[in-house]
Amino acid sequence: MGHRRKAREYALQGLYMYDISSAPVDEIAKLEWVDKPIPPHIREFSETLIRGSISHLAEIDEYIVRHSKNWRIERLDAVDRAILRISLYALLYLPDIPPAVTIDEAIELGKIYGGEHSGQFINGILDAVKREIAERATSS
Repeated sequence: MGHRRKAREYALQGLYMYDISSAPVDEIAKLEWVDKPIPPHIREFSETLIRGSISHLAEIDEYIVRHSKNWRIERLDAVDRAILRISLYALLYLPDIPPAVTIDEAIELGKIYGGEHSGQFINGILDAVKREIAERATSS
């Protein structure tokens, strides 16, 4: 497993904890809840995803609501919501990561940690947001 995949898994767990417990961001981002040593490059990327996702939560959630037809954000599965949040943060704010990589990684996380249809659901939303971002870029 690549180091970025592991970092995404930690970020997913962190966002999930934030969502269900409202634990302080600093506590979550430090990854002190992980019971094994974490290499610095994995820790750094996880922290970037956690802090970035939480600091842009309102904007990210607007994208989720806009592209998840007939679903309120509160009704989404907490794991799917966390995957979408870290992935949308990457799509919107980490231009060095190709969108296809972000989407593929999110789908894989959904298949591993989400429900039966999580991968498809996550793919649909992220693909729609990717198209929206591309359309905006070509019209400006």
